[in-house]
Amino acid sequence: MPTTKQQRLKMRVRLCARWMGSCLFIIGALSLSYVALTLLYAKHYQEAAGNALDKQIYEEDLNKSGLSQAAAKEGDVLGRIEIPRLKLRVAILEGTTAHTLRLGVGHIDGTAFPGTLGSIGIAGHRDTYFRGLQDIRKNDDILLETPAGTSRYEVDWIRITDPADVGILAPTADSGLTLVTCYPFHYLGAAPERYVVHAHRQ
Repeated sequence: MPTTKQQRLKMRVRLCARWMGSCLFIIGALSLSYVALTLLYAKHYQEAAGNALDKQIYEEDLNKSGLSQAAAKEGDVLGRIEIPRLKLRVAILEGTTAHTLRLGVGHIDGTAFPGTLGSIGIAGHRDTYFRGLQDIRKNDDILLETPAGTSRYEVDWIRITDPADVGILAPTADSGLTLVTCYPFHYLGAAPERYVVHAHRQ
């Protein structure tokens, strides 16, 4: 029995729907694979960065020759930041490019070098390494470990600011640490504000 025009149209619609479903499935699988591989690479990088830092600390103990600010290049491992109460522990890298912040948290250019006196600025992504900052509290301890030693900081304040507010990173007479990430934490897309944590050196 010959098919009618309406039946042929229905068959085409069904075939088109199947084809679109298959395409969406493949796209979803590829997207999930990319995210999984990125996270796995970042995890392995963190392990390698930790080993590199331990080696720097050992060499510093032997010959007192750590990485200087002038010699530091984008992506170099400078140290490690730890917030014990949040169980947050991550390598600090030089710079804040997209690639660098996928691998760790980054030292903000123009702020004091980790391991020295002054106002140090550290940036990180809200959906990876700095996700835990949403639970930070005043008086929490922050440890900053570099080849020069370990410094302890205590949280003074937490603020939500505009991205254009550069005053949060202005040099001060006291030694401090400023952590910056995007806000809100669960916002989809480019977040409109910044979440800032400031701590003083103890």
